[in-house]
Amino acid sequence: MSDATFPLVSVQGLGRSFDVSAPAIQRLLTGAPRRSVRAVDDVNFDVDTGTTFAVVGESGCGKSTLTRLIAGLDRPSEGAVRLRARAGGPVRIQMVFQDPVGSLNARWRIGRSIAEPMPKGLAAAQRQDRVAELLTIVGLSPGDAAKYPHEFSGGQRQRIAIARALAGESDLLLLDEPTSALDVSVQAQVLNLLKDLQERLGLTYLFISHNLAVVRFMADRLGIMYLGRMVEEGPAELLFGAAAHPYTRQLIATVPNVDSPQRDRDPVAFDIPSPMNMPPGCNFNPRCPLAMDICRHERPALRERSNGTRIACHAVHD
Repeated sequence: MSDATFPLVSVQGLGRSFDVSAPAIQRLLTGAPRRSVRAVDDVNFDVDTGTTFAVVGESGCGKSTLTRLIAGLDRPSEGAVRLRARAGGPVRIQMVFQDPVGSLNARWRIGRSIAEPMPKGLAAAQRQDRVAELLTIVGLSPGDAAKYPHEFSGGQRQRIAIARALAGESDLLLLDEPTSALDVSVQAQVLNLLKDLQERLGLTYLFISHNLAVVRFMADRLGIMYLGRMVEEGPAELLFGAAAHPYTRQLIATVPNVDSPQRDRDPVAFDIPSPMNMPPGCNFNPRCPLAMDICRHERPALRERSNGTRIACHAVHD
């Protein structure tokens, strides 16, 4: 059985809570209880080798926390992230962050930044040759290795960040809003580069974004998060063509459409509930146009549908 038969990443019942209690002395004086925020709540999905799984949702939905859990930067409160072992050892993961300026050391020349995650034991000449190769792969010049980050544009710095991620011989790239800080024309260049690298090198991406137009270009599968929970998941084209969850439909309705700018849109009601005071039942029910009585007291499970998608909604059936 080939490696491609198994998912590269399997996220199983993943949860993460953060203690946001007042200091102990303040709680003692006021009698206030301990409080926590549920940033990620029972999330499950698989990422197949050589594909792009995109996680989409509004700010504060838990996307970045989920990324940190998969990267191993935070420890889960519940559940696990299973990474498929490969012949050469464990799966290698690298991150490409939203801000290319903050992710590069301003005091280091670019060549040093790119070489940092390379395997130990490489001779200096091998590192230099590999840096030159990576710079060429991402569309820059080998001579750029001697420059500092401030000498590059935002798009060029993101290309450098991608080169550094590739230097670690990564199997999985975690792309956390990698183009949101860039101009639209530069976004397109970086996205095309990521697509090209995936095809050439067989890379696997977990793509975090709030921009559905970008996600539609990049993703093979799509997971929609709302206040820490996955509410709909499936093949990207199926969700874009026939989304079923009311929240997914509202998100897709925000994407500009030049062919039908006056099309009907599902109404968006109320503000996002506070993570400190989550509504009972389905946490989307205060904003949902399909909300029923059951939605206000029973949490819907993420269940399989006959079309290959999964949905957490009492009001939607096959």
